[in-house]
Amino acid sequence: MRVISGERKGMPLKAVNGTTTRPTTDKVKESLFNILGPYFNGGIALDLFAGSGGLGIESLSRGMDKAIFIEKDGRAFQNLKENIAKCRYEDRTEIHRNDATRALKILIKKEVQADLIFLDPPYKKHQYYELIQDIVSNGVISKEGTIVCEHDKEIELPESFFNFHKVRVEKYGGTIISFYRLVEEEGDYVG
Repeated sequence: MRVISGERKGMPLKAVNGTTTRPTTDKVKESLFNILGPYFNGGIALDLFAGSGGLGIESLSRGMDKAIFIEKDGRAFQNLKENIAKCRYEDRTEIHRNDATRALKILIKKEVQADLIFLDPPYKKHQYYELIQDIVSNGVISKEGTIVCEHDKEIELPESFFNFHKVRVEKYGGTIISFYRLVEEEGDYVG
């Protein structure tokens, strides 16, 4: 696992051994960011199931101003802290060891608004995708923002969460990436 592109290109990242997390492969990560940008002119990224932090760190390397990482697992959280320090991003990150549901409630109270949200819960915990409803209804995602969901091919996500519609779906073996953007009128999305 490594940083694919940007200011920290090639930097190796430490992943957690075992089955508690499932890091996004470099191939999928590269494709995902090529679809998203591939580079950013600032903004805030929110990685709700951060694991070792590969997606949030990649977004920082490609130009995001700040990334907020949420991770509940102790070993993954330790790796996340080490990866952020290795990449020298401590001053551009917020990291919280917390459950995504509780963390989201705190972010809503703090009126945090992200431009890019990664939602990649453990595949067996598919109920966490329901957090998108809270994200959209409470304005945690900006109007120009994108919500990126990584999920198993067995999970069928809705076509929309309020006015955020699934605008693209990519398949990588058993992994699906669904992209949600604000759609103001039929067939048109902001951004």
